[in-house]
Amino acid sequence: MSHISQSIKELRSKIPSNVKIVAVSKTHSVDHIREAMEAGQMLFGESKVQELTLKQKQIPDAQWHLVGHLQTNKVKYVAPFVSMIQSIDSVRLLEEVDKQASRYKRVIDCLLQIHIAREETKFGLGMGEAIDLLSSGVIQKLQHVRVCGLMGMASFTSDMKSVRAEFRSLAEFFVRLRREYFSGAASFCELSMGMSADYMIAIEEGATIIRPGSTIFEKN
Repeated sequence: MSHISQSIKELRSKIPSNVKIVAVSKTHSVDHIREAMEAGQMLFGESKVQELTLKQKQIPDAQWHLVGHLQTNKVKYVAPFVSMIQSIDSVRLLEEVDKQASRYKRVIDCLLQIHIAREETKFGLGMGEAIDLLSSGVIQKLQHVRVCGLMGMASFTSDMKSVRAEFRSLAEFFVRLRREYFSGAASFCELSMGMSADYMIAIEEGATIIRPGSTIFEKN
C-alpha cells in the first residue's frame, strides 16, 4: 500500500462518515492523484485554474473543486466541468459563474467564501458583505448556480484556540444564514473549513467538508 493510500485510510478512520474529504492536490502530480483515486478518493481541490484544467484533461473522471481565488475572466475555463466552486467572494463572480454555466446548460454548486482569518491577504466576503449579497435578491435570479453553504480559512497560526474561535464564528454565521435566507433549502448544507493542520477542530465545530492536502500527499 502506498503512503497516499495509507494516509487516506487513516484519515477516514479518524473522521465521521458524513464529512466529505476534498483532497487538495495543488502542486501534486497526476500520478499521486491517481493513487488517491485507487484508494477511493474522488474529490480533489485545486487553487489555480491553469493547473486544474490541465489535470482535469488527464483525469476527467475525478470530481474537481476550485478552492482558490477565482478571477471572473477565468470562470469560462472551469465552467464545463467543475463540481463546485468554494471561493465565491463577490456578486460579480457569482453572476459570471451563472453566465458561463448557462452556456453548458449546467447548474454549478458554489460556496460563499467568508473572511474569518486575521491576515488581510486572505480572500473572502466580510459577514456584512455576505448579508448584503443575500439581502439583495441577486441569488434568486440566478438559474445556473446553487449556493450550497460557506467556506472559510482560519488564520495561519499555532494558536489553536484562535483557530477554533474563527471556525466557531463561521459555523454560527452558517446557522444564521441558513435560518434567515435558506430556510427550507436542503441544498444549503455545506460548511467547508479545516485543512491538514486543523481539520479535527473544524469537524468539532461543525465542518461538513474538510480540505487536507499535505496530510494525504506528503510522507510523514
